[in-house]
Amino acid sequence: MKSPLLKRVLTSFSVGFDAAPSCVVHAPGRVNLIGEHTDYNDGFVLPCAIDYHTLVAAQPRDDRLVRVVAADYGNKLDEFSLDAPIKPLTAGDMGWANYVRGMVKMLLDHGLPLRGAELAVAGNVPQGAGLSSSASLEVAIGQAFKTLQGFDELSATEIALLAQKAENRFVGINCGIMDQLISARGAAGHALLIDCRSLDAAPVHLPDDVAVLIVHSRVKRGLVDSEYNTRRQQCEAAARHYGVPALRDVDEARLLAERGSLDERVFRRARHIVTENQRTLDAAEALAANDLRRMGELMAASHASMRDDFEITVPAIDQLVEILQGVIGTAGGARMTGGGFGGCVVALLPEAMVDAARTAIEAQYRAPSGEAATVYVCHPSAGAGPI
Repeated sequence: MKSPLLKRVLTSFSVGFDAAPSCVVHAPGRVNLIGEHTDYNDGFVLPCAIDYHTLVAAQPRDDRLVRVVAADYGNKLDEFSLDAPIKPLTAGDMGWANYVRGMVKMLLDHGLPLRGAELAVAGNVPQGAGLSSSASLEVAIGQAFKTLQGFDELSATEIALLAQKAENRFVGINCGIMDQLISARGAAGHALLIDCRSLDAAPVHLPDDVAVLIVHSRVKRGLVDSEYNTRRQQCEAAARHYGVPALRDVDEARLLAERGSLDERVFRRARHIVTENQRTLDAAEALAANDLRRMGELMAASHASMRDDFEITVPAIDQLVEILQGVIGTAGGARMTGGGFGGCVVALLPEAMVDAARTAIEAQYRAPSGEAATVYVCHPSAGAGPI
């Protein structure tokens, strides 16, 4: 935990409520090592939680009012009653509050006897980078009420599912379960191989001398919301064509054999999902065996599939992957990570190569806006909990 972040959330709480909180909780962001857009197709993903977090400082109230201050938005205040319908805000500078409101509404709808609370929120998960700052916020709010009111029966998986509902039904982003589940259930030193149908999660140890390098392209992901929903609709159309609940249930042989009258674009979307599922299973085996050469091959194939079949990369992202792969060679791999259309690249590489990778990116890459990339060296982190 980065102590400046803790200091910031405590200061924000003091400024907002002239008191000290009774608890502070955290929830991490995440990076997905492989398995992109497979989660809402009931498939497999291999993310790890990262050591960038959302913190929530909290204390109970004696009434039914929830008051929230956002340290990252000039200590702006939102407040609402638990006894009135909780509705989204439409003001442009209060978008953050909808993730809080949505999560509180889902906790209420789940039947939890919530009491009023005062909350301060601060985070250092980069926003708009595909590292799941929104899921981190939702899970942190759920964890805050769990800790504050002693909801021991509320499991990490249930918090994740409620956070997903908040994003789907309240915020309006039709995301899968991966982001919220890894934030709630991450394991220090490990990625998690998550079966997005059963929600089983198996820890996969990352070699101790391997760095998780995240490079923010500085390309804002302006199309991701609408295009994300379009990709999901295309995948659902392909599943209907094959007569299955989800593309998880189609293997590559059947994909090709029963292609029939399927629209070419929809077929390519389906091909990405079907092949990405298998790559994710293979990647978990490769990591468990410390086979970084094989992991790199799978990451390269994943990126090519996202670029050519799913069409969610952009030239700047492709360039970053090429630069990183030129440094890493066969000692690891690089690929786009996240929803697409900008955001971040993730690389797995030996710690000894990190400086060379930084140098190459600084020398060879500029975003279309002229900005340099931002590089984060991360470590697999534990999931949400009290501090």
